[in-house]
Amino acid sequence: MVDEPGNGSARLKALLSRMPPVVAMGVAVERYVAGKLVLAAPLSVNVNDKGSAFGGSLVSLMTVAGWGLVTLQLHAAGLEGAEVYVADSQVRYLAPLRSDLQAESQLAQGQDWSRFLSTFRQRGRARIELSMQVPLPDGQPATEMRARYAAFAS
Repeated sequence: MVDEPGNGSARLKALLSRMPPVVAMGVAVERYVAGKLVLAAPLSVNVNDKGSAFGGSLVSLMTVAGWGLVTLQLHAAGLEGAEVYVADSQVRYLAPLRSDLQAESQLAQGQDWSRFLSTFRQRGRARIELSMQVPLPDGQPATEMRARYAAFAS
């Protein structure tokens, strides 16, 4: 795993281990570098009747990757008590995936972490849009997702 020092991924691993559906999917933090979070899950426990990745697993892994990225950013800013939720999302299934799943999450174009964090500090809540994808082995997207996440002070 490639990791930025002190970035909170150990904390994220601990949070993921307390979510039974995430544990059942076999989700692991693969890397968190340069504002991009990558989660992985084995195909063997996320397979459908056709031998490809189950659509629900694909969207779940991307949703958790986005949630995790927002959680890590809040943690890095010293905002420990925030609650993060997915507000809405749009998903496109582009091709069947017949290998292990890997969801990549990053800021959507035009979004800004500093504005999100500033709004959160001022109002006790904020929203941000992220872009996620699960690539095929050749790097082309199998599934893409755009989602807005909301954070609330607890």
